[in-house]
Amino acid sequence: MEYVAARRPERIAEAEWMELRRKLAPVSESYLRRLVRECGLPMDPVVEGVRQESFEELERTLLALRVEYLIAVEEGAGERARRCRDAVILGKDHARLAAGRKGTSPERRAIKEEMAGWMLLWLENPEVFDRWLALRKRAGYPA
Repeated sequence: MEYVAARRPERIAEAEWMELRRKLAPVSESYLRRLVRECGLPMDPVVEGVRQESFEELERTLLALRVEYLIAVEEGAGERARRCRDAVILGKDHARLAAGRKGTSPERRAIKEEMAGWMLLWLENPEVFDRWLALRKRAGYPA
């Protein structure tokens, strides 16, 4: 991407993300995230959003968003906390859509439903998500 080549940021933080969105409008956020990932630059958790390629990626991104969310709440940064929640809500919605898509195999449906469950728990109580996840994994989920 020309912007990344010209600016050479070390990571894509929210300021760079907003600039990219403005310069490339109208572009979907999911497509823009894909472009940024292809550049290989690290992204702030709120910019990266929730990754669902694997349970490992889901765990990594949800835990990163949890940290960002808790810091935002502690600092009274309500807008930033809302953006963290919005990223998880979007991920949950995508998982549910994938689970309900016609022709989805039972195995993939089960994976996406489990992922959506993780995100629902995160949304209900991000403060305990890390402990819940450790217990869930100890119990053998995901299989």
